[in-house]
Amino acid sequence: MGPKSTHRKGHLLARSAGCLWVLSSVAYPAAAETLTADPSNYRVSLRKLKPGDTLRLAPGTYSQLHVVRLNGTSDAWITITGPPSGPPAIIAGEPGSNTVEIVNSSYVALENQRIDSRGIPSAFGISAAGHEENLTHHIRIEGNTLVGQNNGQQTDAISTKTPTWGWIIRYNRIIAAGTGLYLGESDGTQPFVAGLIEHNLIQDTIGYNMQIKDQVDIPDIPGMPTGPTTTIIRNNVFIKNDQPSMYDRTNLLVGSFPMTGAGSLNMYEIYGNYFLHNHREALFQGSGRVTLHDNVFVDGPYQYPAVVLRKQNYPLQIAYVYNNTVYTSGRGIYFGSRATVDDAVVGNLVFGLTPISGMIMRQLNNLTDSLENAARYVNAPSFNPGKMDLLPLPGKCQGVPIDLSLFQTDTDYTLDFNGTPKTEARDAIVFRGAYAGAGSNPGWKLQPDVKTPSPPVPKPAPVVVWISPAAGQAGTRIPITLTGANFASETPLAISGSSVQIGAVHVDSATQITATLVIAATAEPGARNITVGSSNPAKFYVRR
Repeated sequence: MGPKSTHRKGHLLARSAGCLWVLSSVAYPAAAETLTADPSNYRVSLRKLKPGDTLRLAPGTYSQLHVVRLNGTSDAWITITGPPSGPPAIIAGEPGSNTVEIVNSSYVALENQRIDSRGIPSAFGISAAGHEENLTHHIRIEGNTLVGQNNGQQTDAISTKTPTWGWIIRYNRIIAAGTGLYLGESDGTQPFVAGLIEHNLIQDTIGYNMQIKDQVDIPDIPGMPTGPTTTIIRNNVFIKNDQPSMYDRTNLLVGSFPMTGAGSLNMYEIYGNYFLHNHREALFQGSGRVTLHDNVFVDGPYQYPAVVLRKQNYPLQIAYVYNNTVYTSGRGIYFGSRATVDDAVVGNLVFGLTPISGMIMRQLNNLTDSLENAARYVNAPSFNPGKMDLLPLPGKCQGVPIDLSLFQTDTDYTLDFNGTPKTEARDAIVFRGAYAGAGSNPGWKLQPDVKTPSPPVPKPAPVVVWISPAAGQAGTRIPITLTGANFASETPLAISGSSVQIGAVHVDSATQITATLVIAATAEPGARNITVGSSNPAKFYVRR
């Protein structure tokens, strides 16, 4: 794989008549409260909210929700929630305004609401607009259903057109919108950074399921992150259909970050997502700086690639594409331009007319074949979401162990599409594609629904994915590097057998340990198991 890149170190894990304006000052001394309201009195209750408060909306229809200068704190969010089940709290759109508008607000959560723009022209579902005059950040949109943003392709379910950061958008259902998520401004001046978009279903949009626009600069406004940040897009379901559209659009498109200065080292991490169907554009397209791993891509266009990395308005700089499964009629993974900093296409499973192509500098340990031969490798290849099962057949889609140490700064790089450690089945990363297992699928089944999370693990066990070097001569001292996940300073390092001792140990990070092995001259040749606490064993070979 060559020398490890250091380009990504240091990342942090971004009035019309009749509408409601919610006004709140920044700080209140009183203790947090839970309030209840219905359509007849919710305006009064909204005005009372302070940091830490929760407002529970009863079932019913509410005329818009405009949140202005409503500010919680990092440890005392303000929550406005509908019922978690049963009849919903419906936020209904009205002509001349967006259905939910957020202005100069922060640490506010909108949960469990049905946001219905009722097909009104240009009535977005949730909007934060106003450019630099709107200082809005740390907004959580969770568990909502967004409908009725279907008047045209340029009507968005969720839209940000202000410099913003710290958004969490998760467990939402966005159905048949013009555009699902449109984050940023078309001229690149309103960046969306340091966000988390996860476990959403975005289905049957006219245009994009989701787009994050190019970013030409990071403005100097209070609180805006200027150091390297990462926006994570994970475990979402992106589905298109064949309805007519003004312009053909991808399921997901991410643009570039600023070329220099603040934000120029930002990254997108895109993993664990399910992309289904697009016969006019790519399932995914990215430029700038992106890692794309452990996703499932199904049924891209006949005449265009399913997965595209390329210069669009600005250059492709970093593109790491690993452990994805692609099943498509046309081209699979395609680089339309060379990455200017670094690239790697590693450990993918791709079925298509031309599985992997384009201006790629490094390709290693991929498994490719035609669409017609996919049944030799996976359980049930199909474009039908009710029938497809792309988990490998027993004994298939495996090869020599793969070194993923280049990607160790990526969140969850050791977990597969199901959230399973990639070393669990074979103590090393040997599977190609998004699934690190074979036979029956123990995890989420591919379907047009919200991808449910994996069961929580209170304290995940250490995982070792690579050791370098993996061998040493008897009678020598060998410095080694272990790459993996969930390493901690108190976790012991151990080696099996006799005549090999562990010298100095340093936990460099949660994903890397450096140590010294002292191999006696009398050590017998053969394999030793090195473990980090309760981790899977990594093989080290003594030679004479």
